[in-house]
Order: sequence, then structure tokens, then C-alpha cells
Amino acid sequence: MIGYVTLGTNDLERAARFYDALLGELGATRLWQLERMIIWAVKPNAPALAVALPFDHQPATVGNGVMVALVVDSPAKVDALHRKALELGGKDEGAPGPRGQSFYGGYFRDLDGNKLNFFTMVP
Repeated sequence: MIGYVTLGTNDLERAARFYDALLGELGATRLWQLERMIIWAVKPNAPALAVALPFDHQPATVGNGVMVALVVDSPAKVDALHRKALELGGKDEGAPGPRGQSFYGGYFRDLDGNKLNFFTMVP
């Protein structure tokens, strides 16, 4: 059901560099680039991630309790992408590892403080 998720930023170029490098690891590229927004996707009709300067021209703020979860195909990919996010300046919000019976995830905050995770389901 999810078409895309938008995260707010106060510095679109900085956010673009972060997500170009991070989402490029998944094969995602810029699907659209507008004056105030950039959208990445693996393919045109797949769920996408957007970063935007707020429409109301007020500062972007982080939604406490809001998180974007991005699915990948293996625990090794979770580990690698979490590490990449931290190398790019993201902040650790929970090291990669199992959570419960079949969930494996790693949590981080991007350069604007938005919380995301990469996860996979394991048998």
C-alpha cells in the first residue's frame, strides 16, 4: 500500500548526498528531482523515499515515534547498510541484530534526525 514516504530536511543538497550514497547501495536512483524535493526508487512503480524542504517553508522537525522501515534481502545487507549510514554521518539508534523470532534490523537517524531502519525477515 505504501507508494512513498517523505522525510523533511532543512538542507536538501546535504540530504541528497546522504541518500544518493546510502540508497545507491540498494540500486535506487533519483526518480524525480524538483526544486524542493528529491525522490529515490529502485524502479518507477515501486515504493519510494522522498526528502523535501517543508511545503510551509517552516523548519523541518523530526516526528518523535515516526520511523521509516526499508526492507532488504539479508542480515548481511542490513549490517552493511547500517554501517554505511553511520559512515555517512548518521547516528546509531540500535545496532543490527535479531529482534524477536524472525525479524533482523538495524536502526539509525539520518543527518536531519529522521529515524529509519533496514530490516529483513529470517526463518
